[in-house]
Amino acid sequence: MSEKKRGFLGRLFGGKDKPDAEPDAVAEATATPEQVQERIDEDAVDVTASVEMNVEPVASMSAPTEPFGIGSEPQLIPDMPPPQVPAGPEELLSTDLAEEPEEALATESVKEPEPVAEPEPAPEEPKQTWFQRLKKGLSRSSASLTEGITSIFTKRKLDASMLEELEDILIQADLGVDTSMAITERLSDGRYNKEISPEEVREILAEEVEKVLEPVAQPLDLDTGKKPHVVLMVGVNGTGKTTTIGKLSRKLRSENKKVMLAAGDTFRAAAVEQLKIWGERTGAEVIARDTGADAAGLAFDAMKEAQEKQVDVLLIDTAGRLQNKAELMDELEKVIRVIKKHDPDAPHTVLLTLDATTGQNALNQVEIFGKVSGVTGLVMTKLDGTARGGILVAIAAKHGLPVHFIGVGEGVEDLEPFSAKDFASAIAGLA
Repeated sequence: MSEKKRGFLGRLFGGKDKPDAEPDAVAEATATPEQVQERIDEDAVDVTASVEMNVEPVASMSAPTEPFGIGSEPQLIPDMPPPQVPAGPEELLSTDLAEEPEEALATESVKEPEPVAEPEPAPEEPKQTWFQRLKKGLSRSSASLTEGITSIFTKRKLDASMLEELEDILIQADLGVDTSMAITERLSDGRYNKEISPEEVREILAEEVEKVLEPVAQPLDLDTGKKPHVVLMVGVNGTGKTTTIGKLSRKLRSENKKVMLAAGDTFRAAAVEQLKIWGERTGAEVIARDTGADAAGLAFDAMKEAQEKQVDVLLIDTAGRLQNKAELMDELEKVIRVIKKHDPDAPHTVLLTLDATTGQNALNQVEIFGKVSGVTGLVMTKLDGTARGGILVAIAAKHGLPVHFIGVGEGVEDLEPFSAKDFASAIAGLA
């Protein structure tokens, strides 16, 4: 086809005839209708031939069943999709922008993070009752007794040798000779040559222990009409005097009593600071001096301020001292003499704190401190740290001093008024 004949439809289908564009335009403008129609017919023939030439190679790739020549219609395989020409970047961009508004694009470009579900809090454990804490605290003592009893009283008939074995186990648990013998005598009554279960033995054990402890299980009475009611805390190092003072202060403050604390353990800076912390927690005023100050002088000042301020209860801490140190025990006597200068009846209560883990040594402490300071009551601590918690039974049987509080842990709630029945059931491993 001549360049001239391709002018009109060549431009329509992208022909390479840009140099002839201007002459063709002039010719088309001056051509007669017959000339225009002739040009259209000639271009149509050329375009048809061009299309057939372009399709023929594509059709040959479809592997038709019968060959076709020029002039026949191309036959494509029905399953083959027509070739897709990928759109250029500009076309894609123009299409996306045309179809979606700017707001949609902005929303998709910045996706907010999905909220992360917070883990569910772990369920709180139910608060244990005092008996549950006591039973847990005495578990080592009760386990020792229970295992020993079970090893003896399992499918055997009661005889003298079994009673001797049981007595040894009870004495090793520091229940004391008297209490141990009372339990074995109770078992032997009418039960010789008969089988007895370990549960029945433990029930008898609990009943006999309760008999011994019931007379000494007395609450601490501070409503004696004395103002201030002076409580002196004594005991060896490590028995928990300072901590017991703090716990008592909290209990008294919960009863709306006005409490004052005196840091009489002037030998230990830690004891003074510890008592100050308890004072802040409980709202009790603390009288303290520098480390190494005279303990008797501090007690004198505390008595004076407590009387002037109409305090209900004055709790006086003292330095821990061993009962076999004569000079330290003499200093304790001096503190008591100074207190009596303000009130001849004071101290009105002298509480001895005992560490249950000391075993038989606790019996000696009760005896010595009783002579020096006139102990009026006991506080037994650390029962959860020993398998020989029965020492409290031996002390009660020998000295008969009131047991006001027992402790089975470090928490404030782990110091409670003493109950003979609860203690006996817990140490025997009963529910």
